[in-house]
Amino acid sequence: MPNRPLEDLAGFSAAQVALAVAATLGAAFIRGLTGFGFGILLVPVLALALTPVEAVLAINIMAGLLALTEIRLILREAERSALTIGALVVLATAPGLMLLDATPPDLARLLIALIALSAFAAVLAPKRGPEQPGVVTTAAVGVSAGLLTGFAAMPGPPVVPYYVGRAIPRMTAKASMIGIFGLAAMAGIGSGTALGVLEWRIVVLSLALFPLVLLGNWVGSLAFGKVEDAVWRTCVGAVLGAAAIAALVRLV
Repeated sequence: MPNRPLEDLAGFSAAQVALAVAATLGAAFIRGLTGFGFGILLVPVLALALTPVEAVLAINIMAGLLALTEIRLILREAERSALTIGALVVLATAPGLMLLDATPPDLARLLIALIALSAFAAVLAPKRGPEQPGVVTTAAVGVSAGLLTGFAAMPGPPVVPYYVGRAIPRMTAKASMIGIFGLAAMAGIGSGTALGVLEWRIVVLSLALFPLVLLGNWVGSLAFGKVEDAVWRTCVGAVLGAAAIAALVRLV
């Protein structure tokens, strides 16, 4: 049997693995810097090499493992609203994954890219006061984030404005988002398993990429808090917008 270490990593080609490595490292850096952006950045890119379902499940596995390494930060710094939103995300994730599985791959890739593009506008929206939004708004954020978790591994578009768009400490916003995204990832993994769409080769690929996630997240965390807030928001928004536009261009 010929030796092809990169040609058959759990059934993925060398080109697919190379794209996954580069995209994962970059997305993990942004996640470490901001507390969000991992799925928003990575899904549109991975979905060009893998099927949308494979991309979403792989990212959920990596994001879930990463959140477990930061559990102390979450418990210490997160806002109470994160628990409510996280619980609703868990309930709404399975319907989102079922919708993704029933959507043609090309249409799913387009919708995922558009979802990522929406995060660009959300991050750059003007800041509000520190007051926590009401029950209806909080519930809407949780349900929509759950649906987007299942469909695109992207709970970020509704969650990011909820926290980053308010005048609260950056660490509180980051820890709250990390906690919600961790629960979202776990829900995505559970839903994929229950629906029978989580294959072992996706697990293998995710575990192989996870050391890169840890590395990129660590480097990004070193830069967290060392830039002014306005610069931080602008840079992150620009990265998110560029990722979504790149995915759209590839689709066209």
